Amino acid sequence: MPVAPLSPREIEERLAGLPGWSLDAGRLTRSYRLASHFAATAMVVHVAQVQEELDHHSDLTLGYNTVSLAVQTHSAGGDVTEKDVELARRVEDLAPGHGAH
Repeated sequence: MPVAPLSPREIEERLAGLPGWSLDAGRLTRSYRLASHFAATAMVVHVAQVQEELDHHSDLTLGYNTVSLAVQTHSAGGDVTEKDVELARRVEDLAPGHGAH
């Protein structure tokens, strides 16, 4: 089932409820800082699990003690959709459990 792109206003409204997330080059983005590389790696694994559950995947980058995400919906022409917002919300929900900020 195709998903519809969100309008700029809808994206702005969704971002208001996602602290730290922003729109950058047409994608929702967020970087998290963690206490250690091991903590960051554990968070990456957890995010990957959520992405599998949602069948929606971001560009996920592991740094020394950072995790960065950039998400857009390829099947919607690379635009931001509700699928992207849902993934961002799920990541926001799990991040505190990893000590991410």
